[in-house]
Amino acid sequence: MKWVTRESIRVNRTATCWLVQRFIDPNPEFIFVAPDDVSSIQVNQSAIGFDAPDATYPHKNEKGLCSFAALVHQRFSDNAVLMEMARIVQAADFKDQLDDHPAARGLQLISHGFPLVARDDHETVRRAAFLYDALYDSLLDRDKEVSAMSTNQSKS
Repeated sequence: MKWVTRESIRVNRTATCWLVQRFIDPNPEFIFVAPDDVSSIQVNQSAIGFDAPDATYPHKNEKGLCSFAALVHQRFSDNAVLMEMARIVQAADFKDQLDDHPAARGLQLISHGFPLVARDDHETVRRAAFLYDALYDSLLDRDKEVSAMSTNQSKS
């Protein structure tokens, strides 16, 4: 599958690339272009556009969701860990929502550094995957601990 988005990826676009690669298509082709080119490439190359004007998954959809959150809600609403990640990414992606999740400011700060340490967006996707894998597994582990504590308390 081809996916197209704006270049100079940070929070939402990087998270969306990770989501696509980890849960939707293990071998996606990501195309990073100027914002005004996303729509035409989406049409001309049968790509799925995200986080751009007139994209399949725009920067903010009619429900106010960023592309990562929109994809999670559409395809993975039964995955509690991805739903939590959607809340984090959503809050980190919009300055007016930064205080909506305690992890948002950290993710935003880290994501600001992506283009400072990577030579291009493809390298950012590769290198940032570790961060999102770690976040996913950390949330999964936390959920297991909470579930185990609940089970133990109900047995008491």
